[in-house]
Amino acid sequence: MIRLGIPSKGRLMEKTFDWFGARGLTLTRTGSDREYAGAVAGAEIALVLLSAGEVPRELAAGRIHLGVTGSDLVREKMVGWADRVEPLAPMGFGHADLILAVPKVWVDCDTPDDLDAVAAQFRATHGHRLRIATKYHRLVREYLTEHGVADYALVDSQGATEGTVLNGTAEAIADITSTGETLRANHLKVLDGGPIHASQATLFRSRVADWSEAERSELDRLRPILAQG
Repeated sequence: MIRLGIPSKGRLMEKTFDWFGARGLTLTRTGSDREYAGAVAGAEIALVLLSAGEVPRELAAGRIHLGVTGSDLVREKMVGWADRVEPLAPMGFGHADLILAVPKVWVDCDTPDDLDAVAAQFRATHGHRLRIATKYHRLVREYLTEHGVADYALVDSQGATEGTVLNGTAEAIADITSTGETLRANHLKVLDGGPIHASQATLFRSRVADWSEAERSELDRLRPILAQG
C-alpha cells in the first residue's frame, strides 16, 4: 500500500485534506489528536502524519512513497533532490518566497550585484565578511554563487531572523516571507530581481522508495486525478 506523508497539524494539514478531497480522495485522522495516523478513502493509500520538515527526510530515505511539503524544504534539505524525488503536483497553497533583504538605509544596495560591491567594501572596512542570517544555507549559497557574491558569511538562524540586523548579529538576512510586514517592521527591504525561491506546498513522489507493482499501478491510476487543476 502506498504510504503518503502529510503535515500533521494546522492550516497545512487542513489545506491538504481539502486538496485531496476536491479530487475525490477523503483524508481523515484516526484516533485522538495525539495520534499521528489517518486513513484515505478512494485509494490504496496509508496516511502518515508528520511535521512538514520530516516529510523531506522520509521521502529521501524511501520510508514514504508520497509526501506533501514545501518545495523550499525539499530543495534545502536534500542534496541532489531531483534524483531522489519527483514533483507530482503543485498544490496552490502554502505560498511563501525565500528572499534576500538588507537594511532600508543601504540606499545604494538594491540588487544582488549591488550586494557584491557592498560586501567587498564591508570586508575592507570592518575586517570580516558581511553576515547573512538564514536557516536556508544551501539555497542561499547557491543563489549568491550564481550572482557572483563572494565576501559574505552565513549565520545560522532558526527563528526571529528578521530581528538579527537590529540586534547586531547580522548585516542582512535571507528568510521566508508571505506578506513582508515583518521585514518592514524591522526596517528591511527585499533586493530586486525576484525571490531566491518561490515556495508552495507540493506533492512529491519518492524515487528511492521500494515501489511494488501494485503500488506503481495504483499511482498510475491516481496520476490524472492528482493532476487536476
